Amino acid sequence: MLNILFKFGRNRTLEEMAIQVQKGDQQLQNDLIEQYKPFIAKAVSSVCKRYIEESDDEFSIGLIAFNEAIEKYTKEKGSSLLAFADLIIKRRVIDHIRKEARVQTFHLQAYEEEEDEFAQTKIEAHLSLHEHIKQIEQEFRKDEILHFQSMLKTFQLSFYEIVDQSPKHADARINAIEVATFIANNEEVKAKLFKKKQLPIRLVEKHVAVSRKTIERNRKYIIAMVIILTGDYVYLKDYLKGVLNS
Repeated sequence: MLNILFKFGRNRTLEEMAIQVQKGDQQLQNDLIEQYKPFIAKAVSSVCKRYIEESDDEFSIGLIAFNEAIEKYTKEKGSSLLAFADLIIKRRVIDHIRKEARVQTFHLQAYEEEEDEFAQTKIEAHLSLHEHIKQIEQEFRKDEILHFQSMLKTFQLSFYEIVDQSPKHADARINAIEVATFIANNEEVKAKLFKKKQLPIRLVEKHVAVSRKTIERNRKYIIAMVIILTGDYVYLKDYLKGVLNS
């Protein structure tokens, strides 16, 4: 990292360099990936629970995910590119492990009717893998919530505040999420929200079939839902699906 700062100026943040990469600076992109290999390896290792070498498939997946994070990063993703990249890397590695588990499930069927020691060993390994997947998914949920909490803080909101003030009735929650969906899909309104850290209620009410009073009452919840919708949250988005399908 010091080499990059020296080359491109000490006042350049990692987030600013990511924006420069998005404008087509291929050399900077290669330099960032090279400099952050230790960070990538650490993120991958935290999922795999073992030391990761550059020759491992999981490390390659981490490299691709880090590059994806650089190319997708915006201010809406949070103030820290590394926090965003950490989420993307872990998600992609978890997806890889899930895929491997499905392959093992398919092959395991060939051993289910056998009673030899080899078949038993395969079954035990399969069960162990599924327990590992459950564990890392629990950890990933925690990581998502921590990242979500850090985003809420930029709006001077807390996770517990959102939980406490969420609409009590299902219809009210659905209306709030629909307002949040409009904001997330409207570049002008979304940009104002994330720049000023305030909900532009006057602008929003012109485009939604929800009263100003209702928007104001659910302001904090709507902001939280916009953060989820514009972020890369797998499990928190599942929560939204559950609300809309309830």
